[in-house]
Amino acid sequence: MAVASAGTLALASFGGQYVLAHRTNRVSASKPGIPRCVPTKLNGSALLTGTTLTVSPLPGSYDASPRTQISLLGAAPSAISGITVSGTQTGEHDGHLKAYSQGDGASFLPSTPFAPGETVTVTGTQQRAGVPAHFTFQFTVSFSDELPYSAPSAKPKANPGEVVSFHSQPGVLAPAISVVDSSGQQAAGYIFAAPYSGPSADGPIIFDDTGNLVWFHPMPSGTEAANLQVQSYEGKPVLSWWQGYIPPQGFGEGEEIVADSSYRTLLRIHAGNGYRADLHDFHLSGDHTALLTVFNPVRCSLAPVGGTPHGAVTDGVFQEIDVKTGLVRREWHSVDHVGLSQSLASGKSSSDAWPFDYFHINTIERRRDGSFLISARNTSALYFIDPASGQISLQIGGTHSDVELGAGSSTAYQHDAQELPNGEISIFDNGGVPMVHSQSRGIVIAVDPNHKTDTLIEQYEHPQPLKAASQGNLQLLGNGDYFLGWGAEPYFSEFTPAGAMVFDARLPGLTESYRGYRFQWSAAPAYRPAIAVAAASSGVDVYASWNGATNVARWRVLGGAGPQQLSPLAEAARGGFETTIALSSRPAYVAVEALDAAGRVLSTSRAVRG
Repeated sequence: MAVASAGTLALASFGGQYVLAHRTNRVSASKPGIPRCVPTKLNGSALLTGTTLTVSPLPGSYDASPRTQISLLGAAPSAISGITVSGTQTGEHDGHLKAYSQGDGASFLPSTPFAPGETVTVTGTQQRAGVPAHFTFQFTVSFSDELPYSAPSAKPKANPGEVVSFHSQPGVLAPAISVVDSSGQQAAGYIFAAPYSGPSADGPIIFDDTGNLVWFHPMPSGTEAANLQVQSYEGKPVLSWWQGYIPPQGFGEGEEIVADSSYRTLLRIHAGNGYRADLHDFHLSGDHTALLTVFNPVRCSLAPVGGTPHGAVTDGVFQEIDVKTGLVRREWHSVDHVGLSQSLASGKSSSDAWPFDYFHINTIERRRDGSFLISARNTSALYFIDPASGQISLQIGGTHSDVELGAGSSTAYQHDAQELPNGEISIFDNGGVPMVHSQSRGIVIAVDPNHKTDTLIEQYEHPQPLKAASQGNLQLLGNGDYFLGWGAEPYFSEFTPAGAMVFDARLPGLTESYRGYRFQWSAAPAYRPAIAVAAASSGVDVYASWNGATNVARWRVLGGAGPQQLSPLAEAARGGFETTIALSSRPAYVAVEALDAAGRVLSTSRAVRG
C-alpha cells in the first residue's frame, strides 16, 4: 500500500476522541556506526532444540525491539521454569512469566527495556514427561529508525455531487457512491470500505447496492481508517477496522477496533513489544487470538544491496496476539527469513526518512493446516510459513520461487492472498507499479507443493482496464461470486465465477479505499435515531435517520405540546439514509420512531422543538 498521510495519531472512540501525543514508544538511541539487522544465516528456526518451544525473538536475530517480551509457545506454562534473561549492556533483567489464556505457553515480561545494540541471552527449562530440557538462546536488539512526523494534507475541494450531507446528521459528510452497474444478480449484503484522500471525511463506511449510505464513522483530522470487515468474535458477528496514523511511507501506526452489532467498542487490540499495529491485515480467531501486521523501520547497513552502510530498512513483521491478555504469542520478522537482495525495490536511494521498504507485508493468514500464508508486495511473492519453526517452507513467485509458475499465474506487487475452502489461493494482482501486466486483476491459483507447480484457475478483470498502483483485494462470496476492491482505483466490482460482472460502483474523484468487501450485516445502534426539523411553506419538514441501523422499514413522527405529550402524527417508508416527512401543522415538539417491517418500534429519537 502507498498512501498519503495526515495528522497526529488521534484515536477515535464512539463517545468521543482522545489524542496520543507520541506516535511511537520505541526506545531511541544515538545513531550507530554500521548496524546489522540481517542474521548470519537466513530462515533459521524458532523451535528450540530438545524442546517443544517456539520462541521469539528468533535465536540469532538482530531485529528485536528494545521493549520485547520473550515469547515461549508450545508447552503448558507450568512446564516452563528457571527463566533468566541477561543483556550485555543492561545486565540481568528482573521480570515474570505470564501465561497465555490458551494454556499453551507464556511470555517472560522484563521489568525494564533492553538497550539497542546489546545481545540478550535467555536460559530456562522445559519439563517434558518429567525430564528437564534445558535451553539457551541469544538475540540482538535493534536500533530503531524514527521517521519524521508528517502533518495531514489539505482536503481536495469537492465538486458538486461528490459529498452527501444530511439535516439530521450534520457531522456525517460522506462520499457520494455512484452505482455504475447493478444487475440484480449479485450476492446479498452490503459494501464495506474505508475511503480516504477524497473531498469527504475519511472513515469506515457501509453502503447498499443502490449507493445509499448505511453507516459512516468519520475520523477526526489526522486519523485514518482501513480494512473494515465483518468477522466473528465469541460466536457473534462483529465489525473490525484499523485506525491510526499513516506516514507517507505507506503503512500504519495505530490499533485494531472491534465493535458489536450496536457499534459499541468491544476490543481495542494493540501490537505488542513496543510496536503499533499496521493497517494491512487483521484476523480474529476462535481461540481468542488475533493476527496483525507491523512495519518496523530499523537502522541497517544497505551496502550489500548498493545502499549506504548507515542506512535503514523497513522490516515486515507479523504478530499473533492473545486477545485476552494482550501478550505476543509469536512474532515473525521478514529480515530474518528473506534476503534484502530479493526485493524488486531499490535500496540505493534510501534514507533515514525513507527506509528501504524491501518486503512490504500485506497479508497474514492462518491456513487450514495451521501454517501461515504471507503476501509481500515488494518481492512479488507469497510464502508458506511453518507454524512451529517459523521458517519459510515454500515461496511462490518472486526471484527465488520454489514452484514453476504456470501461464498467467505470475503476480506483480500483489495484495490480499487468501486460502479458499478448496485449498486454492485468491490474490489481488496489482500488476505494478512499475506496470508488469497490462491491468490489475483478481486471480485464483492452485499450488501443488509436491510437484512444485502453480496453475492459474480463474482471472477477473474490469471491462474498463484499471491499473491499481497499490492496495486492493479479492473476496470469495457465499454464492460463489468474487468481490473486488480495486484499491488505488476508486471501484468496487462483483463477478460471477464465469467472469461476468454483475455489480460495479465507484467512489468520487480520486478517493481510495485500501480494501472493499461484501458482507451480510444486521445492526441496531446503541444510540438513538437522529432528528431535525425545518420550516416549510406550510408546516414543517421532519428529517429522520439512524446511522448504522439495518432493520428500519418505516418512520413514525410523534408530536405534541411537550416532550412527554407526544402522539402519532404521520408515517413514511424509509427513504435511504435520511427520510423526509412533511407535516402540514407545526407542533411544539416532535420526535421520530424507527419501525421494523412488522411495525414494531425499534428506537425513538429525542424530542426537539417543532
